[in-house]
Amino acid sequence: MMRVLRVAVLVAGSLAAVGFVFHNAVLGAIGGYLVREQAPGKADIAIVPGGDWSGKRILTAAELVRQGYAPVVLVSGPSGEYGLHECELAIAFAVKAGYPESYFRHMEHDGRSTRDEALLAAPILRQMHVHTALLVTSSFHTRRAGAVFREVTPDITYIVVGAPDQYFSVNGWWRDREARKITLLEWTKTVANWFKL
Repeated sequence: MMRVLRVAVLVAGSLAAVGFVFHNAVLGAIGGYLVREQAPGKADIAIVPGGDWSGKRILTAAELVRQGYAPVVLVSGPSGEYGLHECELAIAFAVKAGYPESYFRHMEHDGRSTRDEALLAAPILRQMHVHTALLVTSSFHTRRAGAVFREVTPDITYIVVGAPDQYFSVNGWWRDREARKITLLEWTKTVANWFKL
């Protein structure tokens, strides 16, 4: 019995030592898995999913339109913010930042998930004869958002462009409370997406 206990303590101690030495690499890999972004390319449209209250997604997409990568941004707008749709707030924010309102197209809806947004966007994209789309979202959301949009509309090529987040970074998310919450929530949604929940 003592021998088993000594082996268990030795194994636990070894795992703790390895975890201590390599914790930055392990935690970086946990955050890094969420990020699957690409360099922008020419597209028929840019799409901004809802859920970004800092405005980084819409400003990144607007800048891509300004640079000629896409002619317009389809801005997803879930309802619920003081009786407004998120796209109304996001577009006003981008216009205030100096981008023309003509860059943006509203997509107001009552969806509550990335999958809902992809399903609601599908007929709009097909009606517009979109073949290639820039999907502009927060870096931590790029892997899951890309997977969901590609699954819902496999006939469209998506280039997933990451917008910076003020809290999340792959190599340090565990040092910031907001980033830890973002990472936990995104991992929860990623696992739920694996099981189609």
